Amino acid sequence: MSVWQKEFDLARLNQARENTLMRHLGIEFTEFGDDYISATMPVDQRTHQPMGLLHGGASVVLAETLGSTAATLACPEGFACVGLEINANHMRAVRSGLVTGITKPLHIGRSTQVWEIKMFDQEQKMNCISRITLSVIKHRA
Repeated sequence: MSVWQKEFDLARLNQARENTLMRHLGIEFTEFGDDYISATMPVDQRTHQPMGLLHGGASVVLAETLGSTAATLACPEGFACVGLEINANHMRAVRSGLVTGITKPLHIGRSTQVWEIKMFDQEQKMNCISRITLSVIKHRA
């Protein structure tokens, strides 16, 4: 059973990146199913920290992008989600290539949502796990 309450497709999700941090960092939505959305982010000069590794903050941007997008799509029309708290555990260094994040819901409530985001390098080794808590708010388009 699908958790989505709004119509969407990958083209629309990726179009919404224009003029945002997501576009600058090269984040691209790549797949979705009944209860998940995935996106990729390049590991390059835009996302490196000074030692040439993926910056932890860039991983958090990918996590926030996935969690906030998914949570808003799981809200009824007229509602959206904004982040209250996010955490991330960085488990493996990544120097290059792409990382892929996959978000799934842990809790979808009337006033809050909690989503988990797992990130993997190109060898499918987990490099980061994150959890975001979001507030459901009324939203006027």
